[in-house]
Amino acid sequence: MSMTSLTSTPEWQALAAHAVTMRAVHLRDLFAGDPGRADRMHVEAAGWYLDYAKHRVSAETLDRLLALADARGLQSAVDAMFDGEHVNVTEDRAVLHVALRAPRSASIVVDGNDVVPDVHAVLDRMGVFAERIRAGKTTAVVNIGIGGSDLGPAMAYTALRAYSEQRLTVRHVANVDGADLLRALHGLDLATTLFVVASKTFTTVETLTNARAARALIVDAFGRNAVADHFVAVSTNAEEVARFGIDPENMFEFWDWVGGRYSLWSAIGRSIAAVIGMDRFEELLAGAHEADEHFRSAPWAANIPVVMGLLGVWYHNFFGAECHAILP
Repeated sequence: MSMTSLTSTPEWQALAAHAVTMRAVHLRDLFAGDPGRADRMHVEAAGWYLDYAKHRVSAETLDRLLALADARGLQSAVDAMFDGEHVNVTEDRAVLHVALRAPRSASIVVDGNDVVPDVHAVLDRMGVFAERIRAGKTTAVVNIGIGGSDLGPAMAYTALRAYSEQRLTVRHVANVDGADLLRALHGLDLATTLFVVASKTFTTVETLTNARAARALIVDAFGRNAVADHFVAVSTNAEEVARFGIDPENMFEFWDWVGGRYSLWSAIGRSIAAVIGMDRFEELLAGAHEADEHFRSAPWAANIPVVMGLLGVWYHNFFGAECHAILP
């Protein structure tokens, strides 16, 4: 459906007219007119509590937003994503971060192949790797990536640092400026440092530039044969990984249906698993799966991601808001 036909639908037009009346309404008036507002305007699920009572919305606003969601076929779109359809239309790919945290008993089919066994085969290898790192002589893990291959692991490590193996130092490198790598390596013992190179194609310019700089430091210090002991890869390009000097046995796979911004749940999260342990990494996956099932099955009015998404539509399209603050 085009944007023109979207904005001409009755549901959209009703929201546009309603927005005109809501622009003049102050939040304190909404609370004064409805003392029970805070008790009603919240959603709780999967360990999360969403309070949206302090938004410029009324019960009518939410009803109209939910009507728009139904008119747009939101349920069909959700089902299509979980069913492995190619909902990423620009790249003609499935979008299945939900498969990365699905239990072993699940079945999610992409192009005729159940991907869940593949996911758990990689998770099992990650578990072996994580325990080897935690029990061995490694004192530092340096994740080299960019975009989702950097921001996701960095965010999760920061959030979960209290649960990490305290003797392991974790650093993240993304900036192609060599100063970023030098900052990350400051104070580390190269002899006991492991580099994780995260690049699906193993051709990403920024990531490979930093990886080659780190490799040069290892070669200078310990010789070319030491590269295999100090580098592992998260990639799908075994040929380039081997050419770099990494043992393909230390290459962990992920798939083209893993979007970068959702990739921390895949082998991209290997540095997370190493520092918090595989048991806790699996707890992280289980929590995400619980949230996935909530999104998939909860009624829209009691569905945290849906309510948040509809509030975004309300502010962006009907109030012209250009900034979005999340206040946890």
